[in-house]
Amino acid sequence: MGSTSSDGSLSSLRYIAQSYNHADSQASALRLILTLNPHWEGADNKIEFVRFTDGITNTLLKIINRKPGWTEEQIDNEAVLMRAYGNHTEIIIDREREMNSHALLASRGLAPPLLARFQNGLLYRFIRGQPTTYADLVQAPIWRGVARRLGQWHAVLPIQNKATPTTEKPTSMMHEVDLDLESRVKQEDDITAIQPRQPGPNMWTVLQKWILVLPTTTEEQRAKRLGLQTEFERVVREFDDGKGLGDGGLVFAHCDLLCANVIVLPRSEESNKSDDEAETVQFIDYEYATASPAAFDIANHLAEWCGYDCDYNMMPTRAVRRQFLTEYVKSYSKYQGIAESAQQETVDQLFEDVDRFRGLPGLFWGVWGLIQAQISQIDFDYASYADLRLGEYYAWRRETDGSRAQAGEEIPLRERRWAQEA
Repeated sequence: MGSTSSDGSLSSLRYIAQSYNHADSQASALRLILTLNPHWEGADNKIEFVRFTDGITNTLLKIINRKPGWTEEQIDNEAVLMRAYGNHTEIIIDREREMNSHALLASRGLAPPLLARFQNGLLYRFIRGQPTTYADLVQAPIWRGVARRLGQWHAVLPIQNKATPTTEKPTSMMHEVDLDLESRVKQEDDITAIQPRQPGPNMWTVLQKWILVLPTTTEEQRAKRLGLQTEFERVVREFDDGKGLGDGGLVFAHCDLLCANVIVLPRSEESNKSDDEAETVQFIDYEYATASPAAFDIANHLAEWCGYDCDYNMMPTRAVRRQFLTEYVKSYSKYQGIAESAQQETVDQLFEDVDRFRGLPGLFWGVWGLIQAQISQIDFDYASYADLRLGEYYAWRRETDGSRAQAGEEIPLRERRWAQEA
């Protein structure tokens, strides 16, 4: 078992010197679980594997032991989640930071306990509950629950201030990557990495590192990478201003609140919640958790209402966003001790901030998608997804600088829906 100190840092976590094999899933997962729980071996145990398929980066298995006479609740309480990392995802995900984030959250009761790590993944306790769907996210009881939990996260979790320079050679992030991919990073680079206002890790340092490892094999790829660096520098100048909630404008953020990472917890038997009252939710999967402006984390979650298919008809209107932010600020204020009289001003400012940040998730996940298109073996069209997300960013730019209107072009659906009042 792992243990954590009061600030969530890992003091010890069991390491299992084995790996999960995607080509031999059940056998390799069985070896891992029996190493973790040797008492699960024997005739009285019936081990089963449940594969979750909502993610597009990792393999996630729920491992259960159907012992005779146990109820479903007892089985779930002993269940283990095994998450095996996707191919070469260490290029885009700092696994040490992820484990420390998970440990911090577990120490505050906001994440399931970590049980062990292995060569290419983690084992941790299962959370009883139901993952949401994209159709769920737009339902008031769900988004109220998300807003309340996110407000708690941003209010109570400390951020790391340990500097992680973005000027390090990007090849240091590719220690297990094939030589073809590594050779795509030129030794004499045409990009000078910029250092954000506040030392990392944070969303700015993460995005800078992602841009540095974009492919550079062709002239087209080099031009795209250089253009994205130019956009990134522009964004940092405009948005990395130290303003907003938290420590110097940064909070501990999830940064990946898609539907599969929102779990609705079971209601108690005596619960008599109305149809519009908030559900209690928990967040899972902390690969991208890092310091970030609160407005980015919120705008990023609201963008996920559209799903992987980017159905912009699902974007929240102005009225719904204001209700979401009201719930969020009530929760944030509760944990921060902010007087009720000051909350409306906070809602108003945050409404403007989230509006300003609405295009940035497209840049963030667009760059991510370009990398995944090169390294992932998962059956998902990352290249098309990257184009869609980057298209959101550039459409937002054209809307805010007036060039779309000047050209007499129709407002894109995402921007039109975002501007809709009710």
